Amino acid sequence: MSSVALPLSTGSTVRAYFALTKPRIIELLLVTTLPPMILAAHGFPSWWLVVATLVGGSLAAGSANTINCYVDRDIDALMKRTGHRPLVSGQAIAPANALRFGIVLGALATLLFGFAVNWPSALLADAAIAFYVFVYTLGLKRRSSSNIVIGGAAGCFPALIGWSAVTGTVGWPAVVLFAVVFLWTPPHFWALAMRYRDDYAAAKVPMLPVVASAQTVARRIIGYSWAMVAVSLVLVIEAGWIYGAVAVLAGGVFLYEAHALGRRVKAGVDPQPMRLFHQSITYLTVLFAAVAIAPLI
Repeated sequence: MSSVALPLSTGSTVRAYFALTKPRIIELLLVTTLPPMILAAHGFPSWWLVVATLVGGSLAAGSANTINCYVDRDIDALMKRTGHRPLVSGQAIAPANALRFGIVLGALATLLFGFAVNWPSALLADAAIAFYVFVYTLGLKRRSSSNIVIGGAAGCFPALIGWSAVTGTVGWPAVVLFAVVFLWTPPHFWALAMRYRDDYAAAKVPMLPVVASAQTVARRIIGYSWAMVAVSLVLVIEAGWIYGAVAVLAGGVFLYEAHALGRRVKAGVDPQPMRLFHQSITYLTVLFAAVAIAPLI
């Protein structure tokens, strides 16, 4: 891997800075922002509020992800999965500039939320950034196998922010959606960590699949999956039977895949964890789509 910064064209520089924000992760976070807004409004909110909230959320997530890239550039260089990131792949972005970029994105997110949405949403966005940077990245990631369990809470804040953007408060349905994403995160990320176990081991990051047996990981994935589906059904009270039907069907598919992974681990064959990883993304997208569609019907 090259350690020499290579000169970049303006377009390449822009793309490199954009890559620091981890746009694919931002896409998933936005999926969990808009549906709570629609549920809270009992219909589609104003377009201006939706645009301001989604742009603010993108800036906040981009800030957290960029600062994460800055902090983790040493271990990113040791893992094949992250070796392409701009700060470790020879692209001409100085680490200090990346850190400044992340801080500026966070400041812009705060101002946009505060003046165009409301200040409770701004505070929630700042809390999400701080939690991801200080609790997960700096506090837990390199020290505890519970890193993604606790630190993953940062990725749950969009559900609270979406609700708060409409109401100025955090209602119980938003807390339920927060809990769903919180319980979803370990199965989602542990499946990925099973696939890239050697990467995390090389970087000495104690993800659960690195420090525990595959059987233990599979049991915990199944446990969190059942808890996630059970909590998702609580929202039927607010979202209605259409959401409930989708939650049961989507949850059933997720549980099937989680148990299938467990059976493959028990049989001593390839656990194919990426099947569950991709299924988890589909599950979250479908579930939150149901949250959005139910109030509109």
